[in-house]
This record gives sequence, C-alpha cells and structure tokens, in this order.
Amino acid sequence: MNRRQFLGAAAAGLTPLRSQTPESHIDVLLHETGAAIAPEIYGHFVENLGGVIYDGIWVGERSSIPNVNGLRKSLVEALQRVKPGMIRWPGGCFADQYDWRDGIGPRDKRPRRTNFWLDAQEWAKGVRREGPQRYDPNQVGTVEFANFCKLVGAQPYFAANLRSLNAQDFWRWVEYCNSPAKSTTLADQRAADGHADPIGVRYWGVGNESWGCGGNFDPEDYATEFNRYTAWIPNYAAPLSLVGSGPDGGNVDWTRRFFAKIAKLNTLGRLWGWALHHYAWNASGGRTSDWMAGKRDAVSFDAEQYYEILRDADEMENLIATHWAVMGEYDRQHRSKLVVDEWGAWYASGTEPFPEALIGQQNTMRDAVLAGLTLDTFNRHADKVAMASVAQLVNCLQSLFLAHEDKFCLTPTYHVFGLYAAHQGGKSVRTVVASPATHYVRNGAAAAMRGLNGSASLKESTLTLTVTNPSMDQPREVEISLHGGIPRSVTGVVLAAGDPHAHNTFEQPKVVEPKPVNAYIKGTGVVHQFPPASVTRLTIEVG
Repeated sequence: MNRRQFLGAAAAGLTPLRSQTPESHIDVLLHETGAAIAPEIYGHFVENLGGVIYDGIWVGERSSIPNVNGLRKSLVEALQRVKPGMIRWPGGCFADQYDWRDGIGPRDKRPRRTNFWLDAQEWAKGVRREGPQRYDPNQVGTVEFANFCKLVGAQPYFAANLRSLNAQDFWRWVEYCNSPAKSTTLADQRAADGHADPIGVRYWGVGNESWGCGGNFDPEDYATEFNRYTAWIPNYAAPLSLVGSGPDGGNVDWTRRFFAKIAKLNTLGRLWGWALHHYAWNASGGRTSDWMAGKRDAVSFDAEQYYEILRDADEMENLIATHWAVMGEYDRQHRSKLVVDEWGAWYASGTEPFPEALIGQQNTMRDAVLAGLTLDTFNRHADKVAMASVAQLVNCLQSLFLAHEDKFCLTPTYHVFGLYAAHQGGKSVRTVVASPATHYVRNGAAAAMRGLNGSASLKESTLTLTVTNPSMDQPREVEISLHGGIPRSVTGVVLAAGDPHAHNTFEQPKVVEPKPVNAYIKGTGVVHQFPPASVTRLTIEVG
C-alpha cells in the first residue's frame, strides 16, 4: 500500500499536505497512540571487560581524577543528562563466571579473580594485561554498582550466574539486595558495605546467552534450569521481573523450543522478559559469514561497508516481529515482553581509544544513525519491547563515552541518546514514513535498504518526532502531515557532519555535536530537509 492509498483507508476525512515538491512524506496519526515508551528502553550495559569499569566508570576514591565516591565525575554528570532508564551488570559473558560474594565486604579484603576475557582473541599483540582487565580486583561490587545507578537515576538490572553458581546462590543474592534492614544476616552485611536500606533490585536476568558462553545449553535444558532457578525466590516488598536468556539474533528455534517447554510445565507466568541480542557486525557484503572475518574497521569504511552495517542493524524490526509472533503461539496474552539487552555495532579491533580497552572501538556518524534507527524501532514497538540496553556504556563496542586516565569525551551515540530522551514516558504515535530506498552496490550487485526512518511520541500537546536519514550523500526534503491536530510551533535539533566518518576524540572532542535547525510550518504540517547521514529531533506543539 502506498502513502496515498494508506491515507485513503486510514485517515479518511483528514486533509494532509499535498505539496508536489518533496519526494518523501511522514504521516503522524495523532489519534492512533499506542503503549507508553518505557524509560528502560533507553538502557545501557556495563561489563568488566577491558576498560569499561576500571578506568572507565571507576577511578577510585583516592584518584586525582574528579570522582564521586570513586565513580568518574564527568561520566556521572554526562549520563545524568540523557536520563538512563536502566543499566545492566555484570555481563555479558562475564556474568556467568561472576560470584557476587566476591564483591561484598571491605574492598581491601576482596579476592582477585581471573577475568573471563583473559584470553580473548581480540586482544592486540603485545598489550600488557596485568591489571583489572586480566585479574578482577572486585572493587566494584553490588553496592558500588547500585550506588552508581542511583546517582545517575537508573534502575539496576542484574544478570545472575546460571552457568557456574547454583540456584541457592541466586536467591541469596536477591536476599542480599532486597531483604529489609536488619532482617537477615545478608541484610546486615549489606549495611556493613554501606547500604542499610534495601537496594530494591527489580530486574534479574536468569543467566546470559545460555546458548553460548552462558553454558552451551539447548533450549529445553535451559528451560529446565530456568524453572529450577526461579522455583522459589524471595520477593519482599517488590515483585521481581525475571528475564530469560533468549535467542542470538534470528534463532527462532531457540525461542520456540524454550516457550514450548515452559508452557508445557505451566511456568510461563514466571517469565517477565525474553532477552534478544543482535549486533550489526558483518560488513563483508555477503562474502563471508565468519564472525571474525566479516568485521571491518570502525572508521575507515567505504560506502558498501557503511550501508551493510546499517542494513544489518535495521534487521531489528524483523527480529522483534518474528520472535514476538513465536512467543504469542504459547503466550497468547503476551504477558512476557521482549528485552533487547545487547544491541549495537561490533567492528574489527584496531581503533581502541587505548590498548587495554578490549573490544573498544571508535564511534562515527554511522553509529549515530545506527543508534537512531534502532531506538526509533523500539519506540514504534513500545507494546512489545519493555527494556533494551546498548552495548556498552564506555570504552567498549558502541559506547556513549571514551574515558582513560584524565581524558574523557562524548561519542555521537551519546548525543543520539540525548536527542531521544524526550521520548521517554510518551505515548508512541503511529507514524508512516514514505521515502525512496537508499541504493548502493553490494559485492558488485545493486542493493538497497530503507530510506528515512522515524518514530513519534506524544506527551499532552507536545509531539516529539525523530528521524534518521541513512544516505551518505542525499538530503531528503520531507513534508510531515499531522492528522488529528495542527502544528502551533516547531523547533529542531540535528546531529550531522559533512563526512559520515566524523567522530570525536580525546584531542578533538567536539567534532560531532548536535546543533539547532529550522523547520517550517506549512498548512496542517511541517516541511523540513534532513541532511545526509543525520539524526534529527523535531519538537512540535500541537493544537
């Protein structure tokens, strides 16, 4: 169905803009509101991997680097500004080797443990790995991480160790976190660690990537373990939201077989969320499907590699729809929601901000577009996606921050989260985008991906519309029609650069920054030109 056919069927009686000039159109149906966009969709991921925690978040209370109780002050203040809904910890693959008891008690007496990522093949040759990247000092444990979440205004989301600890260890960790003050021995220990009141952790992952590093289970065996670990957990004052270890990308078989098993055992009611992981990584143009060989550089990319990463990321739309349909075969009321708790770009090693930043990579305008189109997808599916976390917060994969010693900078992805924060808590509004496809050459043949992408949300009379233009070189003139309201005023902010390779560094931290932009009211809508490789937010007051 094309745009005009859609409007004839879905918006009969309304008068859209009818300019003959723009080739792209966005129709916002103000009366077709959906679910509220959960703040937890705007979540983040922290793992003891490379420079994420130590040197990234944690510098120590005695550091000359400005800090708040050991937490890097510049990162804390910047994160507060983008209103993080949730932060997931301690992993990732690290979670299923982690014993939470190692992170309690006096910090100077905590044990040092071998880090899961000790022998990762991504380490550059000759990198000295004698510090926390290799041997975890456990300076950041449960209370330290909970304090970090509280300081930045985020809900903590803990991933429990299902591979190497037992079910009792899981519920004891819940007891340590949530039991009332002075009620249990573990509550006393929590108080001794500096947190007398319950932490109140609601979100718990029951393992991580249990099809892989989290135990190499098959779905039926994982379902058995999920049932065993969740058979009894103390709730205290707040019911828990338990998240199952879901599929790797498009592995529908994992979802179907897990749901079939727990439906048969009548334990679906325990599953609040179903985790989905999807990384955009294969930039080879289909020449290989090998995990390592398919990756390309984060900064030095050609047009094919640029579009391949974005097209791979845009597969998120299909993944959500496909897994949601399979979940509905067993959970007709859809009591369980999707939790996309790992997403983002994953490139080849070589652009790390410093040698110890394992799987660290630079972050360009391509990654900003990737973040925008992914968050727009979550917004449109706010009825299905309850939580999500980009991987990872700092110095790893698609980070919001780069930080090392006294150096610190914001990435383009950070600025996208800043632009999109206005969506949190708003009602998702049905938005129809009609735009020419983006064409490129893939392995010598013609290929295409979607053109403009966007989402809208409404809070009282304020409409927030976000749009990404993935084209490397084509601006898009767009007429935006509002159905069910009239624009009274419009303001805009754009994140763009003359070159999609543009990125921020410690030496040049402001190469990519958002800037105000003009948009114009025309009749019952708005006209705006979206520049190439850009992410834009328009704020429209509706009458």
